[in-house]
Amino acid sequence: MSRAAALLPAFAMAALTFAVWVRMYVVRIGEMRRGRIHPQAVASSRQALERLGDTRASDNFRNLFELPVLFYLALVVAVLLERATDGFLLLAWAFVALRMVHSAIHCTYNRVMHRFAAYMASSVVLWAAWAWLAIPPP
Repeated sequence: MSRAAALLPAFAMAALTFAVWVRMYVVRIGEMRRGRIHPQAVASSRQALERLGDTRASDNFRNLFELPVLFYLALVVAVLLERATDGFLLLAWAFVALRMVHSAIHCTYNRVMHRFAAYMASSVVLWAAWAWLAIPPP
């Protein structure tokens, strides 16, 4: 497996993060315009929470810098250890797909148990990827 192919899931996760970032600002700026909220009135996260009603995209954006950090590191470790096999990449792409589902739920209808199911499934996949890296090949 080439290094470039092994890092494609990272580019996909970055694309997801950028997409959520754009959605966050579209929603936030729209809400601020409709509510005539001055930017300084939401200078802190506390102020934003008090003034802005729709925080789904911003909550998801923050979430994309939590668990996915371990995903990015796993990809780098896999490349460095030359363990980015087809099996590992299947796990990596499964993680990306599940995080896309999680983000779609979080940024739209935001049903907690649906979102949690996607989150837990992606977590299990990430644990499996790290186990893959931790257990030496035969």
